[in-house]
Amino acid sequence: MSTTTIAWIALPFFVGFVAYLFPKLDRYLALCVALVSGTYALLLFVTSPLSLQLLDSFGVTLLVDRLSGYFILTNALVTAAVILYCWRSGKTAFFYAQIIILHGSLNAAFVCADFISLYVALEVIGIAAFLLIAYPRSDRSIWVGLRYLFVSNTAMLFYLVGAVLVYQVHHSFAFAGLRGAPIEALALIFLGLLTKGGVFVSGLWLPLTHSESATPVSAMLSGIVVKAGIFPIVRCALMFDEVDAIVRIFGVGAALLGVLYAIWEQDNKRTLALSTISQLGWILAAPEVGGFYALAHGLVKSALFLSVGTLPSRNIKELQHQPIGTAIWIVLVVGSLSISGFPLLVGFGAKMSTLNNVLPWQTIAMNVAAIGTATAYARFIFLPHQRQERQQEVNYGFWVAVTLLIGALVVTNVLYYEAYTLENIVKPLAIVGVGWLAYLTIFRRTVLRLPRMLEQFEHLIGVMSLMLILLFWMAWA
Repeated sequence: MSTTTIAWIALPFFVGFVAYLFPKLDRYLALCVALVSGTYALLLFVTSPLSLQLLDSFGVTLLVDRLSGYFILTNALVTAAVILYCWRSGKTAFFYAQIIILHGSLNAAFVCADFISLYVALEVIGIAAFLLIAYPRSDRSIWVGLRYLFVSNTAMLFYLVGAVLVYQVHHSFAFAGLRGAPIEALALIFLGLLTKGGVFVSGLWLPLTHSESATPVSAMLSGIVVKAGIFPIVRCALMFDEVDAIVRIFGVGAALLGVLYAIWEQDNKRTLALSTISQLGWILAAPEVGGFYALAHGLVKSALFLSVGTLPSRNIKELQHQPIGTAIWIVLVVGSLSISGFPLLVGFGAKMSTLNNVLPWQTIAMNVAAIGTATAYARFIFLPHQRQERQQEVNYGFWVAVTLLIGALVVTNVLYYEAYTLENIVKPLAIVGVGWLAYLTIFRRTVLRLPRMLEQFEHLIGVMSLMLILLFWMAWA
């Protein structure tokens, strides 16, 4: 298994180079890499955890277990769906090479158990994501990409200083070194990871970046790329009780902040992006089941971004007076029901497993966030729709991609079949009902523009500084 793991990590980087040399094979090679990762992820659910010491003197370690399996499986399915979506789009070999490299660096991040190898993986992820965001080469896409790269690199600078402080104390970069490290190390590392993952106010770079990127890139960013910053936070929370408490606080804050903005947003792509902030909070609110929730969110958010990209308008008010195709509407409904926690889809099991594992002080806030999520996504469920004759307007790759993702939403539902008790079924149905009622009676006709000041480029670094002060205080307390 050790040799297989090393070969699996190296494969995407080798194939990415080969795909660029042989452009006629680019799509097929990219899809094969995703399938290999999916197969490897499934093996992790039936094998024992594996730990590999690469550099003993520096604590460079790989840890492959069930938690890694959830994130790797999400990466495989989302990447495969994006490749299928782009199959007949005329994308160049450069695009597919970057998709493969991004996929491989994400896999590497999901098996890292030390801060320095994680740093390398996160930096490669940032560069590959930037190249994909800027791929259209328009002035807007280049600016959005550079903005993302600047925020990412600044966050990683804070992170690297924290990692060096851990090494200074223990002469090891292993995650375990966080215990006994100075509070400055914890604050700096978590500032970098929270920013990279798009959590709470440090993730306010996310709405513009995800909403202004091309449709398949938005699906990758929201579906899996932000999980690279989330995974190590979850891993550390499971290792240290004191970290777990801090992570849960940020989880609740992100869940409420994101859904508050998503409910009032009129731009559909921004709604999905703001909802991502909220859903990342759900992952952190109960770290012991965070991997399962990450899988559920990655699948549904990718499907929703691909679907919204086919709509005639991004403005929800315009769509309320412009019927969309019934087939597209069905995809939007299935995705909205899953993320709202409706039974028979993986979102139900993920939602219930999280609500069943939160601490008493989190319960009210997370239930409010659940109602808010149902309210935010009711906009898609109650859109007018009609059968359209010209279905060819939506490309063939879209249907293949969403079929894969929706099929996965149904199949992965069995991972938490214990959730199907009468009490657990009634609760989410009540939450969804209240959310829909709130939408129909209040939010459907009301327009409120919340301030976007903190999303402005010049304020993003200032927000990081405030987050660093908050983290110092929390670590000290």
